[in-house]
Amino acid sequence: MAGLLALAIAAVFTGAAIYVSVAEQPARLRLDDRSLLQEWQPSYKRGAAMQASIAIVSCVLGLVAWWQTGGLAFLGGAVAIILPWPWTLVVMMPTNRVLEAMDPEAANPQARALIVRWGNLHLVRAALGVLATLSFLWGSHLP
Repeated sequence: MAGLLALAIAAVFTGAAIYVSVAEQPARLRLDDRSLLQEWQPSYKRGAAMQASIAIVSCVLGLVAWWQTGGLAFLGGAVAIILPWPWTLVVMMPTNRVLEAMDPEAANPQARALIVRWGNLHLVRAALGVLATLSFLWGSHLP
């Protein structure tokens, strides 16, 4: 049961990450520079809290499934779903901090380039979610 729950929650994480990459990011990039930053700041804050908690829950469930079954696919899925945390903290955080510190009411000529960079870095989070979901699927032996 823990493995199926880990799979379902990892799929939610993956769906959210893919949505950001294929829908939200391209839509926000059509905005003018000032509106772009005004949209990114609250969106990032809300999305980060949501995806971080989802990743933790899926990781814990994956570890429980691994402990219960000994299936290495569950361990692999648990590792893959938690890897967005260090990726975000080590690789993405410098960009995030600069964007978060910008005044959304002021002209920020570098905001667009940083948000484009952020979007490219976010693709890794989506890829890790896909990897975790496939690993949990494999561990669950579902067709």
